[in-house]
Amino acid sequence: MKWQTVTFVRVYLTEADRTLQPLLKRLHDEEKVRGVTVLRAVFGFGGSGVIHTASLVDLSLDLPVIVEFFDAPDKIDCILEHVSGLVESGHIVRWNAEMNI
Repeated sequence: MKWQTVTFVRVYLTEADRTLQPLLKRLHDEEKVRGVTVLRAVFGFGGSGVIHTASLVDLSLDLPVIVEFFDAPDKIDCILEHVSGLVESGHIVRWNAEMNI
């Protein structure tokens, strides 16, 4: 099996964040990244300490959302330059990974 190095990016947002749709549109339409997954969480909090949670009593429309994507390291560097203005500081994490080809 052959392996290729890719850079994996995780962006932490909430459903109510107005950044979500523009970010997804940019990743799909303009950047054409190799793969994107959006995950909806049931609980989360960040540096602000505000808890975002889902319960039977409170059906929140502001749950945590994780946008994950990957591509070649040089392409990711370029993409992150373009989307850094969309996403608050401290909400993007990246690391190198190996993808089978």
